Amino acid sequence: MKPVDYILGIDGGGTGCRLSVCDREGRQLALVTGGPANFTTDPDVAIQNILQTMKDAKSRFPKGKLDLASCAAHIGLAGIMQKSDADTVAAALPFADLTVTDDRTTSVAGALGSADGVVVSVGTGSFVAAQRSGSQCFLGGWGLALGDQASGAWLGLEALRRAVLAYEGLAAKTDLTEQLMLDYGGTPLGVLTFTEAAQPADFAAIAPGVIAAARSGDQHGLDLMHEGARYLMLCLQEMKIAKADMVCLTGGIGPHYAAYLDPEVTSRIQPPKGTALDGAVHLAQQLL
Repeated sequence: MKPVDYILGIDGGGTGCRLSVCDREGRQLALVTGGPANFTTDPDVAIQNILQTMKDAKSRFPKGKLDLASCAAHIGLAGIMQKSDADTVAAALPFADLTVTDDRTTSVAGALGSADGVVVSVGTGSFVAAQRSGSQCFLGGWGLALGDQASGAWLGLEALRRAVLAYEGLAAKTDLTEQLMLDYGGTPLGVLTFTEAAQPADFAAIAPGVIAAARSGDQHGLDLMHEGARYLMLCLQEMKIAKADMVCLTGGIGPHYAAYLDPEVTSRIQPPKGTALDGAVHLAQQLL
């Protein structure tokens, strides 16, 4: 097989990036993971981590076997909000045949393929997308400062806020809030020090504890999961999902909301056909 026959799909977000090297038919030959690649959070770090992941991928092949400059590639990155963002990423990479989009596009392509439906993608960030007759529309995806409601980063940040309120006697103390205060030195000052330097992925690292707390009946954990679910339901209602629409819950956090969504939605939930990385590979194939 000649190097020109390789295609690459890259999926990048606040927690990390993944790169899949495939043949023309989409059969995976190598899978490599790397550091965070959220363009909005830090464009330079995102590009640096993608380049390092590409370097790691080349090391999986005999010298000269994987010529990146002759490969077709699609990159889906969190934080690509406009054409100039995509152009900046493309200019830093060696591919001769390359498309760059935000990670929403690749998530929908991976989850639904060509089918109509709705994707509720909740990981470090969050968005809701509908696809009908090949056309996509989106809600959310604006980052933690403006939105990302229900996301891992949002759950982590909101849990810390509740922990501080509970410390000051302005909210009930629960196992979740007590544990969070202990994790950061026992006072709000420790929480403040953490938040001043924390990135969305750092907040998202707290989310599994929130989810587990809700599962065990912790009131703050339950409140946050229900609040996140209410936001997702608003998005689904705005999308006016049809009876025939499949609903896919994707991302590291998304499936955990299944128990908190309305029954008319949960009855339509189906496993995604693939991941955002699969979507990136699919879109790369279209460049051939």
